[in-house]
Amino acid sequence: MSGGSLIRTLSKREVLVLAVGAMIGWSWVIMTGVWLTSAGTLGALLAFLVGGFAILLISLTYAELVSAMPKVGGEHVYTERAFGRTGSFICTWAIIMAYVTVPTFESAALPVAIEYLFPNLEAGYLWSVFDADVYISYAIIGVLATIVMTTINVLGIKFMAVVQTTITASFLIVGLMFLMGVASEFNLTYLTPLFVDEHKGFFAVLAMIPALMIGFDVIPQSAQEINLEPKIIGKVLVFSVAIAVLWYCLICLGVALSMNSAQLNNSTMATADAHANVWHGQWAGNLTVLGGIAGIITSWNAFILGGSRAIYALAKAGQLPAPFAKLHPKYNTPYIAIIFIGFLCCISPFFGKTILVWLINAGSFAVVIGYGMVAYAFLKLRQLEPDMPRPFRVKHGQLVGWSALIVSICLAWIYLPWGPSSLLWPYEWVMVLAWSVLGFILFLMAKTKQP
Repeated sequence: MSGGSLIRTLSKREVLVLAVGAMIGWSWVIMTGVWLTSAGTLGALLAFLVGGFAILLISLTYAELVSAMPKVGGEHVYTERAFGRTGSFICTWAIIMAYVTVPTFESAALPVAIEYLFPNLEAGYLWSVFDADVYISYAIIGVLATIVMTTINVLGIKFMAVVQTTITASFLIVGLMFLMGVASEFNLTYLTPLFVDEHKGFFAVLAMIPALMIGFDVIPQSAQEINLEPKIIGKVLVFSVAIAVLWYCLICLGVALSMNSAQLNNSTMATADAHANVWHGQWAGNLTVLGGIAGIITSWNAFILGGSRAIYALAKAGQLPAPFAKLHPKYNTPYIAIIFIGFLCCISPFFGKTILVWLINAGSFAVVIGYGMVAYAFLKLRQLEPDMPRPFRVKHGQLVGWSALIVSICLAWIYLPWGPSSLLWPYEWVMVLAWSVLGFILFLMAKTKQP
């Protein structure tokens, strides 16, 4: 293994499970009841279909660009070629915010999942942050898990991919087992109400889709470590999005067919309780939670990978402090960037659940900004460099590109103050502004140190 450079080692299967594991995390276990009670059965399914189609359009622009420029950094590479250094930094820094919010959330979500299996886990009350109690037992679990996940990523992408493949397979098996149980025992009357709160419920679920579906873009981030033909990389990327959309729709439908409205309202983990219903045993619910914990790990794993590669790419381009561009002398991983994300994951369990929900919402807004800039880069490069080799060339490129750009703008509109699911003022907006200020400071620090 040569030192000082990233190694092309990921196979087609490993790339696919990397993206699917990123998009299908913990939410399919804990959030399904929220989606169904917020929007109704049909409202939730429509939100996933509309949001999934929007993300699929965006993924097509990514697929063409990653096949043309299979380099580490993904969005950074495309937007730098289209807009220059400043535009590239804005896009990539927004993407990094979204990437960082996911593992910081997972480090606090893991103890909640474990508590379903081992009640009364709360021990050693520390303090409350915005009405969310913080316990030393939760914090210890989050910190220890962070150390493990950080170590896995430092040890090399191939080792990480083996872990990702094994754990993704486990939660897919659990989910398929649940769907088999639903197919043998379901109640069509449970599908009502079809809609809740008219269009507001639909938009409430739709606003969550960007955060749920972020993950396919870890493929462009790690493109320089993928051992596939560029055209195949693009195909795998789009296919991974289709699998995730289908998964969320099937899980929503399965839970809706297995629990009535009263049961949904009283459930804290609807998919687990629905699984217990169809197989007539709490063991099935516990198995689902284990599958959800597996989803936490795969999502966490993938976003450490994606976030560290985005940070590495910016540092390599001289847009972040140079230490972030260092590769481990033995494992060829951007270990400083990985440890930085690990540090954030270690402190997040000490701030309670409320702040972490705000962080995810702010990250969702950030990612659609990045998506919009990539879609615009797709259109601009089609115009500026029409002869650029594009192994995966999207048909009807202008239509797809403009549709992806318009979709990104519409998704961003949802989060604005006048939108149907606006970010909470001042808390979530302060997070967006604070991240922007931090990026500006780091950008200036890197710029002043350039020769």
